[in-house]
Amino acid sequence: MSSEEESGGGGAGAPEQLAFIRETVRRAKPRTWRGAKRAEHLPVARVVVDKGVLTIDKFFDYEVPAAMAEDARPGARVRVRFGARVVKGQREGGELHDGFIVARLPESDFPGPLAPLAQVLSPEPVLTPQLLRLCRTVADRYAGTLADVLQLAIPPRHAKAEAEPSPPPRPRPAAPAPGGWQRYPAGPDFLAALAGGGAPRAVWTALPGPGWPYEIARAVAATLASGRGALVVLPDGRTTARVDRALTELLGAGQHATLVADLGPRERYRRWLEVSRGSVHAVIGTRATMFAPVRDLGLVVVWSDGDSSHSDPRAPHPHVREVALLRAAEEGAGVLLGGHTVTVEGAQLVSTGWARPLAADRETVRQVAPRVRTVTDQDQHRDAAAQAARLPSVAWEVARDALASGGPVLIQVPRRGYVPRLACGRCRTPVRCRHCEGPLEVASSDAPLRCGWCGEAENDWHCAECGSFRLRAQVVGARRTAEELGKAFPRIPVRTSGRDAVLATVPAEPALVISTPGAEPVVEGADGYAAALLLDGWALLGRPDLRAGEETLRLWLAAAALVRPSTEGGTVVVVAEPTARPVQALVRWDPMGHAGLERDERAQLHFPPVSRMASVAGSPAAVADLLGLVRLPEGADVLGPVPVPKLRGEEQERALLRVPPGQGAALAAALKAAQIARIALRTPEAVKVRIDPLDIG
Repeated sequence: MSSEEESGGGGAGAPEQLAFIRETVRRAKPRTWRGAKRAEHLPVARVVVDKGVLTIDKFFDYEVPAAMAEDARPGARVRVRFGARVVKGQREGGELHDGFIVARLPESDFPGPLAPLAQVLSPEPVLTPQLLRLCRTVADRYAGTLADVLQLAIPPRHAKAEAEPSPPPRPRPAAPAPGGWQRYPAGPDFLAALAGGGAPRAVWTALPGPGWPYEIARAVAATLASGRGALVVLPDGRTTARVDRALTELLGAGQHATLVADLGPRERYRRWLEVSRGSVHAVIGTRATMFAPVRDLGLVVVWSDGDSSHSDPRAPHPHVREVALLRAAEEGAGVLLGGHTVTVEGAQLVSTGWARPLAADRETVRQVAPRVRTVTDQDQHRDAAAQAARLPSVAWEVARDALASGGPVLIQVPRRGYVPRLACGRCRTPVRCRHCEGPLEVASSDAPLRCGWCGEAENDWHCAECGSFRLRAQVVGARRTAEELGKAFPRIPVRTSGRDAVLATVPAEPALVISTPGAEPVVEGADGYAAALLLDGWALLGRPDLRAGEETLRLWLAAAALVRPSTEGGTVVVVAEPTARPVQALVRWDPMGHAGLERDERAQLHFPPVSRMASVAGSPAAVADLLGLVRLPEGADVLGPVPVPKLRGEEQERALLRVPPGQGAALAAALKAAQIARIALRTPEAVKVRIDPLDIG
């Protein structure tokens, strides 16, 4: 190479040559440190290897070369050789794997020679002791590996973002005024406890309307005023944006960091480092934000903890709510589980005294909630107007009056994924197994009914409510609904929000806004929708799932909360059986009462959250093999196995394992031990294990 090329100047090929050099250096393997001088002080590094295999879910000791002694600090990313052999008293070879240093030690308890660290990828201490303890606890709770949880907790390294200095921390804000918290009898006291350095724990039933993001912002501001940090986890980017705006309005820019997936790897890592380095003490974001390394954590907020997006699809499938409770207990932080509804898990926390209810009185609820009217599915079937316009006469009149008042109308239509397996064709009662109350299914038109939980066949089914022998399973999608309503209301704009395109906001003008559950846009300004129509309620209520009623009420309340108060003419029409418990809870706007009744019923049936449950799924042979190896704790029940939808054309089965309260840790340990045994026996087929699955069936 010429001196001109070495200096990087001149010639048209210089940029290409430099790019080639950079790529070569990037791909080069780290040098071999065999025989190199070891560090004099704390020469042993204890490392967690980024290799999510159950049989090696432990720490490994490595020798620290003297040249790495300064950078190989606890929490740093390193590269190590795993699986090295001992040759002439030294470890050689092995595959390169990334990992994290968890400690520096004066000596190792391993009797043999240690392999040296291959490379310190970065001296940045990204794995703090608090984060390590949390990830270990989460891995044990969900029968997973520490390496898998660390992949969820720590974002990939971005060298350019890491090289940028983080700004100094901003001055702490003053304690905020109660604001919207005054609408709740215990709200000002909750805020004062946070500002005074306390750790209150509450299950918050938020009032309808646009105020909840500002109430979260005030709770965060009160925690910051006490000299501590705050963490807010939200189900999606749209709700995160609303809380982001509220925090910026209340505290100004720079007081909090927002972590969402669409930031890109560099910007997300840069903001994550600002939190880790202590530049920012308040963080909001979606699921992975639960592990953000906030210093001196004083408050954890989880909004809409019943939303399925809070459950991670990647192993070991932790749930944000459970991680929040574990983290709050570990770090002595306050907890705020909030939403327009209350989950059964939230009701369980209140009933045990672990958390206090935080709700408005009935008079305040009546002032801010919309009016709710009911229309039965049978009325819709007999209504001639409904046959032509897809709406019962009552709903059509409400929509017409709302559009005439100058406001938009929200129409919620269950997406096709919500279609129940089977329901009574006359009264819409879900078809259930007489042995275990599980959902009955049918594989084909000539096949007998069979339980999706215990596998028992049902050859003589009839509806216990009305005696009918007819079955039903169908739902009309959002696109067809939009076409039919467009004909019923000519010259009125029709907007859709769903899987293909989710709208964040809609103008405050007459329009029909047709949305699938969870995709409802917010009306610009503070007016809200003039009315909301909740169609095909039977399709939500009749889903063959333990959480069908709870989830239906959550989706209904989330949509109804976007409607104007009844004092301003806001009306919600729900097309469902009026006597159904979720419908009655919606009419009364009583989510806590509904959650309490659900909890009591599950306690009688020994279902979560009163008990703990796990699912194991895989091929029939693999599931049988695992069930034969697992040593379940005393009092455990095995439901199934039963067939489930094929995976890549192969037969699949699932079994549910249930244990009494207090046996959840033993269940997770037993399943993990059985999985390790299968690996040791070189069993080829994998089994998917999930602790506390959301979809029980």
